[in-house]
Amino acid sequence: MKLCAFADEASVDLNGQIAALKRNNISLLEIRGVDGENIKDISYDKIKEIRTRLSENGINVWSIGSPVGKDKTDNNFEKQLDDFKRLCEYAEILGAQRIRMFSFFSKNEQQVMECLGKFCAVAPKSIIMCHENEKGIFGDNYESCVKIHKAFPQIKAVFDPANFVQCEVDTLKAWDALSPYVDYMHIKDALEDKSVVPAGFGIGNVKELVKMYKAQGGQVLTLEPHLMEFCGLKGLENGESLNHKPVYSDTNEAFDAGVKALKDILAEIGEQI
Repeated sequence: MKLCAFADEASVDLNGQIAALKRNNISLLEIRGVDGENIKDISYDKIKEIRTRLSENGINVWSIGSPVGKDKTDNNFEKQLDDFKRLCEYAEILGAQRIRMFSFFSKNEQQVMECLGKFCAVAPKSIIMCHENEKGIFGDNYESCVKIHKAFPQIKAVFDPANFVQCEVDTLKAWDALSPYVDYMHIKDALEDKSVVPAGFGIGNVKELVKMYKAQGGQVLTLEPHLMEFCGLKGLENGESLNHKPVYSDTNEAFDAGVKALKDILAEIGEQI
């Protein structure tokens, strides 16, 4: 198995992100924010510079951690579609084959499906669209996620255990329903009170899920620890503050703790990385 990470949780700037990845022997990045800018807002020229710097340091971009679909369906959808088209171009520049996406802050199934269909219509065949289960969106439970994947076979699943825990969804039941569609996993964990904790310390059944993911041929795990407030988090969490345990001195310490927890799980199941 290979490890990937949202390195913006360790550092705002690219140099700090590279240092955090190299310090933890991680060679894959799910790129989301650089220098305080969300990936969708970064210029073409800067994207090219980022690709060069990452390549020089032996780091490849696994996925674009985009905010696409983390909005209301009727909130200037044409701009959302333009953002997605630009991110597809960024994926090509960065050498990424995947774009993480969401299914809108809406429970209107017809509207959600119409909007997702428009994303699918403009997505290049070279891009794998990966839907993440997220709090408050249409696909915040496995039943709705299954509807998405059945309607759009080209949309695969990013399975996030902590997000299901925070939506009071049994992660093992969710896995049973979604495993045929899972492309990769986001690794974070949570307690019953919905606070985020290192992988394996919550009720998300992370170790069991990783074992099942491995058994079906899973190759990449993206660490998204959420163990400390980081630049841009409130924008990603719909304005909510992060509730996490334990407390760390800085973002690098929190990031490293998240990596260690995942590596401990992999060691327990006999997985080499």
